[in-house]
Amino acid sequence: MNFFSVVFRGLWRRPLRTGLTLAGISIGIAAVVALVGMSRGFEKGWQLGLKARGTDIVVSNKSGSLTPKPFDASVRDRIANLPRIAATCNLLVQVTSIEDSDLMILSAQEWGGFAWDNLQLVSGRMPRDSKEEAVVLGQTAADVLKKKVGDPIQIETKELKVVGIVKGGAIVEDGSVILSLPLLQGIMGSPNQINAIDIRATPSTTEQQIQEIIRQIEQQVPEVRAVTVGQHLSHSEGFRIIKAMSWGTSLLAILVGVLGVMNTMLMTVFERTYEISVLLAIGWTRGRIVRMILYESALLGLFGGLVGVAIGAIGVQLLDATPAIRGLLKPDLSISLLGLSVVIAVAVGVISGVYPAWRSSRLAPSLALQAG
Repeated sequence: MNFFSVVFRGLWRRPLRTGLTLAGISIGIAAVVALVGMSRGFEKGWQLGLKARGTDIVVSNKSGSLTPKPFDASVRDRIANLPRIAATCNLLVQVTSIEDSDLMILSAQEWGGFAWDNLQLVSGRMPRDSKEEAVVLGQTAADVLKKKVGDPIQIETKELKVVGIVKGGAIVEDGSVILSLPLLQGIMGSPNQINAIDIRATPSTTEQQIQEIIRQIEQQVPEVRAVTVGQHLSHSEGFRIIKAMSWGTSLLAILVGVLGVMNTMLMTVFERTYEISVLLAIGWTRGRIVRMILYESALLGLFGGLVGVAIGAIGVQLLDATPAIRGLLKPDLSISLLGLSVVIAVAVGVISGVYPAWRSSRLAPSLALQAG
């Protein structure tokens, strides 16, 4: 009797139960793909936005918080003249609701700072000065908010005018409402308050020298945290919470899949007591019986993983098209994430099959005679 024919026959002897088990695994893996893909996409998009500005180091408040806490803009004056710092730019960035959009990036940038340099006009113009009550919109933000040049836009209690549509070179920039820093500080009633300083190092600065700049900044201003662009979000309290919630929710969904596969394999062993006993009686080793059950559970994981990856990828694309998400991130559906998700599904299948496989190997060949 062919080993793999027995394995496949065992899987499809109860097609409804097998299908429901596959559905359970698929939902768990779809959750991994969707949630982790979204959080990775947010991280990647934010880093690309910082790199598009030419930022090398980001300075923010050291105290932990779900959103970046403001601090006094005078901090910049204490670090701007340190060696190998070519330029600095004060920022006040918020993720907030604007008109019909529940989540929109509001980016207030120091007037004349290098953060404005990478913005390319698509239509309209830039604000004339830091006091003009005007904003420019990234292309995606303009689309989401349904705004064009000349339209009014409500920011908090202030009505401003859209004077330009820009392309920023990254999903975060394209999804932002951009205005001058003094203007937003005035609207919020928080003069001299910022929540980030972007720093550009001098050309040809090495990674080792950037680390030395970071050390000097934190020595000069102990109350702030300075990190490289790549480390910025990993040090963010808010992003760490989002990442932990993504993995936590995914693991709960995976646990449901584990229990589902284990239940299916245990029922399979109970129903196939006679068959397994016959196989032992005709010479199959207990190790081969164990492998048979593990192969069946691993195949359940593999098929469930492939379906789950497809569901997750489709779900993420649908979410990305919604107004609530558009402009904030571009989901990261990398080959590595999809491959990891399938590996997790197969691991779920194998782990779930260990106990049922052990139970099946304990059956006695004499049961075949009793059943007969």
